[in-house]
Amino acid sequence: MEISGAPPGHNGRVALVTGAARGIGLGIAAWLICEGWQVVLSDVDRPRGAKVAKALGDNAWFITMDVADEAQVSAGVSQVLGQFGRLDALVCNAAIANPHNQTLESLSLAQWNRVLAVNLSGAMLLAKHCAPYLRAHNGAIVNLASTRARQSEPDTEAYAASKGGLVALTHALAISLGPEIRVNAVSPGWIDARDPSQRRAEPLTEADHAQHPSGKVGAVEDVAALVAWLLSRQAAFVTGQEFVVDGGMTRKMIYA
Repeated sequence: MEISGAPPGHNGRVALVTGAARGIGLGIAAWLICEGWQVVLSDVDRPRGAKVAKALGDNAWFITMDVADEAQVSAGVSQVLGQFGRLDALVCNAAIANPHNQTLESLSLAQWNRVLAVNLSGAMLLAKHCAPYLRAHNGAIVNLASTRARQSEPDTEAYAASKGGLVALTHALAISLGPEIRVNAVSPGWIDARDPSQRRAEPLTEADHAQHPSGKVGAVEDVAALVAWLLSRQAAFVTGQEFVVDGGMTRKMIYA
């Protein structure tokens, strides 16, 4: 999505969005800023993260964090509290996102463990360290899972397992942390989360869009709007749920 500075105003609430240097995470951060949130963007890519935070304006702040490293998670949360004194929302988006992995026979245990550490354990660590501060303000957590928790292409064992685990972690956290903290998951399907320059250089085809029952491939804004609602007080009765945002593809029967 295009990045522009945030409009004036602040709703007094603070959100931490992980994996926010690009793609869906960046889209969520930008959307929340436009709704008046103070957003802390985190990512392992410090140069890009700092650049996009600057472009987003005064309501954006960047910290470097590897979510699989508990020491970095603890330090990052302490930074947020030191800077803003509160935390109202957590969006766990950081992931090793490429679903195409080695074949099962060539998948090393180290590769498997790294994907699960970032995609699944990272969300647990963030919830663990953020919970005391979210609880103080009746906060909310949204985990970014995937439709690959429900369906697969070949050679995606680590990614699929991590996202399936994240859906289960979501309802476990909702029961453990409620009623003070609500926890939900959003499972995107095909979202065109590429940079604008890439989308212009290699536009999607009509066939790409037409295969979706919705008539289009998803955009980061489709995910961001739902995440923002789930973090809002309007969603106070919603917890422990998974919301699939995939243009209807997981409901479509496809026979060759």
